[in-house]
Amino acid sequence: MSLNNLLLNVKQFLFPSSCAICRKNLADTDEIRYSLCAKCMQSITPMEGAKCNICGKPLISEIDTCLSCRNKENKSCNRLWVIYPYTGKYRKLLTAYKFHKNLSIADFFADKILDIINENLCLKDAEIIPVPPRPGKIKDTGWDQVDYLLKRLKKNGMEQTINNCLKRSKSKIQKSLNRKERLENLKGRIYLEGNSPKNVLIIDDVITTGSTMEVCAGALKDGGAENVYGLCLFYD
Repeated sequence: MSLNNLLLNVKQFLFPSSCAICRKNLADTDEIRYSLCAKCMQSITPMEGAKCNICGKPLISEIDTCLSCRNKENKSCNRLWVIYPYTGKYRKLLTAYKFHKNLSIADFFADKILDIINENLCLKDAEIIPVPPRPGKIKDTGWDQVDYLLKRLKKNGMEQTINNCLKRSKSKIQKSLNRKERLENLKGRIYLEGNSPKNVLIIDDVITTGSTMEVCAGALKDGGAENVYGLCLFYD
């Protein structure tokens, strides 16, 4: 990362000037801290209602488990939490963070993740494992948004250990592939370095087909994990 880009990132993190969603000027300390105006902060709420006890996505007419999860053969992840839909203002929020590097938003996300961790006893002693970035990502974009989010989680009081035991080798870009193709594409390319902790929580920003989370969970289970949980900020 060039010095100019670094200085711009520091400036945006310390002194965000406008709301990441509506572009309104920020007024008080909380607004500046999260880079969100009070109105937008109040409107960005975790989804409510019944959720699938496996993938965490909203249930429509099903009970306990969605039809998609019932039909999946591979289920290495014990339970998955997802917080927001990847649509409208929510998509705009992640875009501001992930692609425009509005770093202040990481603290907003971190607070929501901490709420889930603190509300679920099964996560009390879980080690936090990020989904590993594709090779070359940091060189191409200058950063890893999940890694930065975990640093803010520690800064904001998360007691759990962060463990970077999952690694990733080169594969095709996942965006144009369906679930079966994504699973095949990642097979053997996300792997465990060393042994897995017994109780783990995998964190990623967006879940689409769930294939990346499944491959990560499978590698950890094969490496000795007893309980593998997942948490994604957004579901697509």
